[in-house]
Amino acid sequence: MTIISDPQTHAHVDIHTDIFGDDALLRSGLKLNHLRMIVAIEDSGQISAAAEALNISQPAASRILSEMESIVKTPLYERIARGVVLTTFGQALARRARKIMLELREAGREIAELKTGKGGAVFIGAVTAPAMSLVVPAIKRVRTALPGIEVTIQVETSNVLARELLAARHDFIISRIPDDLNPRLFQVQEIGVEKACLIVRGGHPLLKKKVASLDDLPRYDWVFQPAGTLLRRTIEDLFLARGVSLPENIVNTSSLLLTCATVCQTDAIAPIALDVAQFLASHKSKASDVRVLPIDFDINVRPYSLITVKDRALPPSARLLYDLVLAESKKVAAA
Repeated sequence: MTIISDPQTHAHVDIHTDIFGDDALLRSGLKLNHLRMIVAIEDSGQISAAAEALNISQPAASRILSEMESIVKTPLYERIARGVVLTTFGQALARRARKIMLELREAGREIAELKTGKGGAVFIGAVTAPAMSLVVPAIKRVRTALPGIEVTIQVETSNVLARELLAARHDFIISRIPDDLNPRLFQVQEIGVEKACLIVRGGHPLLKKKVASLDDLPRYDWVFQPAGTLLRRTIEDLFLARGVSLPENIVNTSSLLLTCATVCQTDAIAPIALDVAQFLASHKSKASDVRVLPIDFDINVRPYSLITVKDRALPPSARLLYDLVLAESKKVAAA
């Protein structure tokens, strides 16, 4: 018998070492619905929300949790004021369960691809600039090799994308690792540096100047990405480093469409990726009357990378698109 102490609960748990045999958990009755439940609990932090996600009743969810604790012979969760939190043992089981569920999903995807002879489905996330400059041309190329491929792209901030990747909702992302996540969870390959700029509407008062400086900017309204996002922090650091007051009138949104709509209808200023701004400015219309504001300073954002979860294999179709994005990045760097 082995005695293990849970650092979260400080409880000493007696565990028979024979439950850790090669298939001991399966022989003890662990099933797929148990794995789904522990993952749902980790994601939601509430038994009721986990039950809703699995389309079962709350009593049924509680029963499944009880069954799991009987099988592993240790507490898997504890109640807190606003729900439940997994113990160290629960976190370990959830981590493995998530990998198992992912592998089963990928097996289904691969079998479906083999049956249909088509390209299958790929799920990726990207911040805005590489979504346009790298993903779009890569998709154009991948359709030649896999005509039936279906690609789902989420364009969001790095904070959102990294968590979606860990939750197995993406095959890979083109992004940065947020400061509050453990970088050891990821496999990272840096592929590009993002340059940003400021956009305003056509006819904006600042366009009458040859170039605008930081001192000219605080008195105008601004459209920013949500607080804590990388581009916003980069802009704020520029103001602080030069001793210029930060803008006070701010609209927060991660939507590029809403950003452009606000800029085009007001005197607001917005920071966006330079590639995106140049694309918008080169396709002028009443719906996108944006101009790149000439400024006397540079806005360089931290490099972005191709990111996967460590030890998570990509299915063939996702691997092909990953390689094509990497090839596009090398082509852009060489240009």
